Amino acid sequence: MSSTGIFLLCQFSIIACAVVAGVFLTFSDFVMRSLNGAEAPAGIEVMQVINREVFRTVFMVLLLGMSALSPVMFWLAHSHLDGPAGFLVMAGALSYFVGTFAVTMVFNVPMNVQLDAMDHGSAEAAAYWAGTYFPDWTFWNYVRALAAAVSASCYLAAVTYLIPVTQ
Repeated sequence: MSSTGIFLLCQFSIIACAVVAGVFLTFSDFVMRSLNGAEAPAGIEVMQVINREVFRTVFMVLLLGMSALSPVMFWLAHSHLDGPAGFLVMAGALSYFVGTFAVTMVFNVPMNVQLDAMDHGSAEAAAYWAGTYFPDWTFWNYVRALAAAVSASCYLAAVTYLIPVTQ
């Protein structure tokens, strides 16, 4: 692939990673706190609905699309770029794949599945929500937001090195 192609993929990745980071930050910063501030059954029920609806969103296309694109970006940078641009693209790809995608699959998704299996009005669900789901899910969501923001920043910095190559 040409440097121009990598440059264009980096531009797309900047936007996609920044959007993903923004959605995750929004959730951690005030959506989860708002859900936690509601009565437990209401907060749990809304989160269950959100976790079901998220699969039909543009956000999910970006989240999973960047998960698939990250190994490709890593390989392209390793194979076709030298110096800081290559390092930055590889760092952005690794940050996203490990810090956003892997964290999602290892931490957030299993908690979502467990919450979804519960009756939102039960004492068991309220205890899980307060003791595990809200604090742990929110923490890992901040990790995902930070990793996606780091990825966007790495791709943005890489673009500054690729501009002269593409002209």
